[in-house]
Amino acid sequence: MDEKRAMVNGVVVRNRPVAPDHFLLTVRMPRGFAQPLPGQFVMIRPSRGSDPLLARPLSVFGFRLHDDHGVLEILCRVAGRVTAILANLKPGEELAILGPIGRGFTLPVGISQVIFVAGGVGVAPLAYLLHSDLLASKAGREIRKDFYLGARSAGLLAGVERLRDFCELGICTDDGSQGYHGPVTAMLHREIHRFNPEKTIIYACGPTPMIRALRSLLREHPIPCQVSLEERMACGLGACLGCAVAIRGPGGNREYRRVCHDGPVFDLREVVFV
Repeated sequence: MDEKRAMVNGVVVRNRPVAPDHFLLTVRMPRGFAQPLPGQFVMIRPSRGSDPLLARPLSVFGFRLHDDHGVLEILCRVAGRVTAILANLKPGEELAILGPIGRGFTLPVGISQVIFVAGGVGVAPLAYLLHSDLLASKAGREIRKDFYLGARSAGLLAGVERLRDFCELGICTDDGSQGYHGPVTAMLHREIHRFNPEKTIIYACGPTPMIRALRSLLREHPIPCQVSLEERMACGLGACLGCAVAIRGPGGNREYRRVCHDGPVFDLREVVFV
Protein backbone atom coordinates (compact mmCIF):
# COMPACT_ATOMS: atom_id res chain seq x y z
CA MET A 1 0.00 0.00 0.00
CA ASP A 2 1.47 3.39 -0.99
CA GLU A 3 1.59 6.44 1.24
CA LYS A 4 -1.55 7.99 -0.18
CA ARG A 5 -3.56 4.86 0.58
CA ALA A 6 -2.35 4.26 4.14
CA MET A 7 -4.81 4.31 7.04
CA VAL A 8 -4.09 7.36 9.17
CA ASN A 9 -5.63 8.88 12.28
CA GLY A 10 -7.49 12.16 12.11
CA VAL A 11 -8.75 14.19 15.06
CA VAL A 12 -12.26 15.63 15.20
CA VAL A 13 -12.15 19.41 15.37
CA ARG A 14 -15.86 20.09 15.06
CA ASN A 15 -19.03 18.07 14.52
CA ARG A 16 -22.29 19.91 14.06
CA PRO A 17 -25.78 19.12 12.79
CA VAL A 18 -26.75 20.96 9.60
CA ALA A 19 -30.21 19.42 8.98
CA PRO A 20 -32.27 16.62 10.51
CA ASP A 21 -30.07 13.48 10.44
CA HIS A 22 -27.32 15.39 8.58
CA PHE A 23 -24.02 16.53 10.09
CA LEU A 24 -20.81 18.27 9.06
CA LEU A 25 -17.66 16.64 10.39
CA THR A 26 -14.41 18.63 10.44
CA VAL A 27 -11.24 16.59 10.95
CA ARG A 28 -7.60 17.62 11.40
CA MET A 29 -5.44 15.38 9.24
CA PRO A 30 -1.69 14.69 9.51
CA ARG A 31 0.63 16.53 7.17
CA GLY A 32 1.22 13.48 4.95
CA PHE A 33 -2.43 13.16 3.97
CA ALA A 34 -2.67 14.00 0.27
CA GLN A 35 -4.93 16.71 -1.17
CA PRO A 36 -8.02 14.87 -2.50
CA LEU A 37 -8.96 15.39 -6.14
CA PRO A 38 -12.56 16.46 -6.83
CA GLY A 39 -14.71 13.33 -6.79
CA GLN A 40 -12.39 11.22 -4.65
CA PHE A 41 -13.59 9.82 -1.33
CA VAL A 42 -12.30 8.46 1.98
CA MET A 43 -13.04 5.37 4.06
CA ILE A 44 -13.78 6.31 7.69
CA ARG A 45 -14.37 4.50 10.95
CA PRO A 46 -13.94 5.41 14.64
CA SER A 47 -10.45 4.58 15.89
CA ARG A 48 -11.56 3.23 19.26
CA GLY A 49 -12.03 -0.54 19.43
CA SER A 50 -12.74 -2.91 16.54
CA ASP A 51 -16.50 -2.38 16.34
CA PRO A 52 -17.38 -1.36 13.72
CA LEU A 53 -14.67 -3.30 11.93
CA LEU A 54 -15.39 -1.98 8.45
CA ALA A 55 -15.01 1.65 7.44
CA ARG A 56 -17.66 3.56 5.47
CA PRO A 57 -17.06 5.43 2.19
CA LEU A 58 -17.79 9.16 2.40
CA SER A 59 -17.31 11.89 -0.19
CA VAL A 60 -14.99 14.81 0.42
CA PHE A 61 -16.98 18.01 1.01
CA GLY A 62 -13.98 20.23 1.64
CA PHE A 63 -10.24 20.13 2.21
CA ARG A 64 -7.70 22.79 3.15
CA LEU A 65 -3.98 22.22 3.26
CA HIS A 66 -1.93 24.07 5.88
CA ASP A 67 1.82 24.03 6.56
CA ASP A 68 1.74 21.25 9.12
CA HIS A 69 -1.69 19.64 8.67
CA GLY A 70 -4.79 19.35 6.54
CA VAL A 71 -8.46 19.97 7.36
CA LEU A 72 -10.94 17.50 5.93
CA GLU A 73 -14.69 18.16 5.84
CA ILE A 74 -17.32 15.44 5.45
CA LEU A 75 -21.01 16.15 4.93
CA CYS A 76 -22.95 13.05 5.89
CA ARG A 77 -26.48 11.73 6.39
CA VAL A 78 -27.20 9.27 9.18
CA ALA A 79 -28.09 6.07 7.35
CA GLY A 80 -27.15 3.32 9.81
CA ARG A 81 -25.27 2.42 12.96
CA VAL A 82 -21.82 3.56 11.82
CA THR A 83 -22.93 6.96 10.55
CA ALA A 84 -24.92 7.40 13.77
CA ILE A 85 -21.68 6.83 15.71
CA LEU A 86 -19.89 9.36 13.51
CA ALA A 87 -22.68 11.89 14.08
CA ASN A 88 -22.06 11.76 17.83
CA LEU A 89 -18.28 12.08 17.85
CA LYS A 90 -16.89 14.86 20.02
CA PRO A 91 -13.93 17.21 19.39
CA GLY A 92 -10.69 15.46 20.27
CA GLU A 93 -11.87 11.97 19.34
CA GLU A 94 -9.94 10.10 16.66
CA LEU A 95 -10.98 8.58 13.36
CA ALA A 96 -9.19 6.02 11.22
CA ILE A 97 -9.21 7.30 7.64
CA LEU A 98 -8.08 5.68 4.40
CA GLY A 99 -7.67 7.85 1.35
CA PRO A 100 -7.99 9.75 -0.78
CA ILE A 101 -9.36 6.98 -3.01
CA GLY A 102 -10.75 6.64 -6.50
CA ARG A 103 -10.98 8.30 -9.88
CA GLY A 104 -12.41 11.79 -9.79
CA PHE A 105 -13.98 14.25 -12.20
CA THR A 106 -12.26 15.54 -15.33
CA LEU A 107 -12.85 18.64 -17.46
CA PRO A 108 -12.84 18.05 -21.22
CA VAL A 109 -11.20 20.56 -23.52
CA GLY A 110 -13.42 23.35 -24.85
CA ILE A 111 -15.99 23.35 -22.03
CA SER A 112 -17.32 26.77 -21.04
CA GLN A 113 -20.53 25.72 -19.25
CA VAL A 114 -20.78 23.36 -16.28
CA ILE A 115 -24.04 22.00 -14.88
CA PHE A 116 -24.15 20.36 -11.46
CA VAL A 117 -27.06 18.05 -10.58
CA ALA A 118 -27.19 16.94 -6.95
CA GLY A 119 -29.71 15.14 -4.78
CA GLY A 120 -29.42 15.08 -0.98
CA VAL A 121 -25.84 14.59 0.25
CA GLY A 122 -24.83 14.13 -3.38
CA VAL A 123 -24.11 17.84 -3.01
CA ALA A 124 -20.87 17.03 -1.13
CA PRO A 125 -18.50 15.98 -3.97
CA LEU A 126 -20.04 18.53 -6.34
CA ALA A 127 -19.55 21.40 -3.89
CA TYR A 128 -15.91 20.37 -3.54
CA LEU A 129 -15.63 20.28 -7.35
CA LEU A 130 -17.30 23.70 -7.64
CA HIS A 131 -14.55 25.30 -5.55
CA SER A 132 -11.66 23.30 -7.02
CA ASP A 133 -8.82 24.48 -9.23
CA LEU A 134 -10.14 22.14 -11.92
CA LEU A 135 -12.94 24.59 -12.72
CA ALA A 136 -11.03 27.79 -12.09
CA SER A 137 -11.08 30.28 -14.96
CA LYS A 138 -7.74 30.22 -16.75
CA ALA A 139 -6.06 32.24 -19.51
CA GLY A 140 -9.09 34.44 -19.96
CA ARG A 141 -11.47 31.48 -20.24
CA GLU A 142 -14.57 31.86 -18.12
CA ILE A 143 -16.55 28.81 -17.05
CA ARG A 144 -20.22 29.42 -16.26
CA LYS A 145 -21.60 27.26 -13.46
CA ASP A 146 -25.27 26.32 -12.92
CA PHE A 147 -26.13 24.18 -9.89
CA TYR A 148 -29.40 22.23 -9.53
CA LEU A 149 -29.86 20.98 -5.96
CA GLY A 150 -32.74 18.81 -4.86
CA ALA A 151 -34.02 17.48 -1.53
CA ARG A 152 -37.24 16.04 -0.14
CA SER A 153 -38.02 19.28 1.73
CA ALA A 154 -36.51 22.66 2.59
CA GLY A 155 -35.35 21.41 5.97
CA LEU A 156 -33.19 18.73 4.34
CA LEU A 157 -31.27 21.07 2.05
CA ALA A 158 -27.66 20.75 3.16
CA GLY A 159 -24.53 22.44 1.89
CA VAL A 160 -26.36 25.39 0.31
CA GLU A 161 -24.06 27.92 1.97
CA ARG A 162 -21.15 26.54 -0.11
CA LEU A 163 -23.06 27.18 -3.35
CA ARG A 164 -24.56 30.66 -3.07
CA ASP A 165 -22.48 33.42 -4.65
CA PHE A 166 -20.41 30.86 -6.59
CA CYS A 167 -22.92 29.68 -9.20
CA GLU A 168 -26.41 30.11 -10.56
CA LEU A 169 -28.36 28.08 -8.01
CA GLY A 170 -31.64 26.30 -8.62
CA ILE A 171 -33.32 24.76 -5.56
CA CYS A 172 -35.85 21.94 -5.92
CA THR A 173 -37.92 20.21 -3.22
CA ASP A 174 -40.23 17.26 -3.61
CA ASP A 175 -42.88 18.87 -1.38
CA GLY A 176 -42.57 22.39 -2.81
CA SER A 177 -41.47 23.90 0.50
CA GLN A 178 -38.65 25.81 -1.24
CA GLY A 179 -37.82 26.56 -4.84
CA TYR A 180 -39.11 24.46 -7.71
CA HIS A 181 -41.83 21.98 -6.71
CA GLY A 182 -40.63 18.64 -8.07
CA PRO A 183 -37.52 16.56 -8.73
CA VAL A 184 -34.30 18.26 -9.67
CA THR A 185 -34.27 16.56 -13.08
CA ALA A 186 -37.65 18.10 -13.90
CA MET A 187 -36.29 21.59 -13.34
CA LEU A 188 -33.27 20.80 -15.49
CA HIS A 189 -35.58 19.44 -18.22
CA ARG A 190 -37.41 22.78 -18.23
CA GLU A 191 -34.18 24.73 -18.74
CA ILE A 192 -31.87 22.39 -20.64
CA HIS A 193 -32.55 24.07 -23.99
CA ARG A 194 -30.43 27.01 -22.76
CA PHE A 195 -27.21 24.98 -22.89
CA ASN A 196 -24.99 24.26 -25.90
CA PRO A 197 -24.21 20.50 -25.85
CA GLU A 198 -20.84 21.08 -27.55
CA LYS A 199 -19.59 23.40 -24.80
CA THR A 200 -21.38 21.95 -21.78
CA ILE A 201 -20.72 19.13 -19.33
CA ILE A 202 -22.90 17.83 -16.50
CA TYR A 203 -21.55 16.55 -13.19
CA ALA A 204 -24.01 14.58 -11.08
CA CYS A 205 -24.32 12.76 -7.77
CA GLY A 206 -27.40 11.56 -5.96
CA PRO A 207 -29.79 8.68 -5.40
CA THR A 208 -30.28 6.08 -8.13
CA PRO A 209 -33.78 7.28 -9.19
CA MET A 210 -32.31 10.73 -9.87
CA ILE A 211 -29.46 9.28 -11.91
CA ARG A 212 -31.88 7.11 -13.91
CA ALA A 213 -34.07 10.12 -14.67
CA LEU A 214 -31.05 12.15 -15.69
CA ARG A 215 -29.91 9.52 -18.14
CA SER A 216 -33.40 9.39 -19.68
CA LEU A 217 -33.34 13.17 -20.07
CA LEU A 218 -29.93 13.10 -21.74
CA ARG A 219 -31.11 10.65 -24.39
CA GLU A 220 -33.06 13.59 -25.83
CA HIS A 221 -30.40 16.18 -25.04
CA PRO A 222 -26.95 14.67 -25.68
CA ILE A 223 -24.87 16.60 -23.15
CA PRO A 224 -21.92 14.60 -21.76
CA CYS A 225 -22.30 13.70 -18.09
CA GLN A 226 -19.92 12.39 -15.45
CA VAL A 227 -21.65 10.78 -12.48
CA SER A 228 -20.30 9.89 -9.05
CA LEU A 229 -21.97 6.63 -8.04
CA GLU A 230 -23.06 5.98 -4.47
CA GLU A 231 -22.36 2.33 -3.63
CA ARG A 232 -21.78 0.32 -0.48
CA MET A 233 -18.13 -0.66 -0.03
CA ALA A 234 -16.32 -3.01 2.30
CA CYS A 235 -12.60 -2.54 1.69
CA GLY A 236 -12.23 0.54 -0.51
CA LEU A 237 -9.24 -1.09 -2.20
CA GLY A 238 -10.93 -3.07 -4.97
CA ALA A 239 -10.14 -6.44 -3.41
CA CYS A 240 -13.57 -7.58 -2.21
CA LEU A 241 -15.56 -6.74 -5.39
CA GLY A 242 -18.50 -5.74 -3.21
CA CYS A 243 -19.00 -2.43 -5.02
CA ALA A 244 -18.98 -3.77 -8.59
CA VAL A 245 -21.39 -2.09 -11.03
CA ALA A 246 -22.39 -3.00 -14.57
CA ILE A 247 -20.79 -0.92 -17.32
CA ARG A 248 -21.37 -1.04 -21.07
CA GLY A 249 -17.95 -1.82 -22.51
CA PRO A 250 -16.59 -1.73 -26.07
CA GLY A 251 -19.02 -3.27 -28.54
CA GLY A 252 -21.89 -2.87 -26.08
CA ASN A 253 -20.91 -5.87 -23.94
CA ARG A 254 -21.75 -5.69 -20.25
CA GLU A 255 -18.72 -5.59 -18.01
CA TYR A 256 -18.25 -4.94 -14.31
CA ARG A 257 -16.17 -2.23 -12.70
CA ARG A 258 -15.27 -1.59 -9.06
CA VAL A 259 -16.64 1.74 -7.90
CA CYS A 260 -13.83 2.20 -5.37
CA HIS A 261 -11.02 1.42 -7.80
CA ASP A 262 -12.36 2.29 -11.27
CA GLY A 263 -14.68 5.07 -10.07
CA PRO A 264 -16.56 6.44 -8.25
CA VAL A 265 -16.85 8.75 -11.28
CA PHE A 266 -18.10 7.20 -14.53
CA ASP A 267 -19.45 8.38 -17.86
CA LEU A 268 -23.22 8.19 -17.36
CA ARG A 269 -23.73 6.76 -20.85
CA GLU A 270 -21.70 3.69 -19.83
CA VAL A 271 -23.64 2.85 -16.66
CA VAL A 272 -26.04 -0.11 -16.89
CA PHE A 273 -28.88 -0.06 -14.37
CA VAL A 274 -29.92 -3.59 -13.37
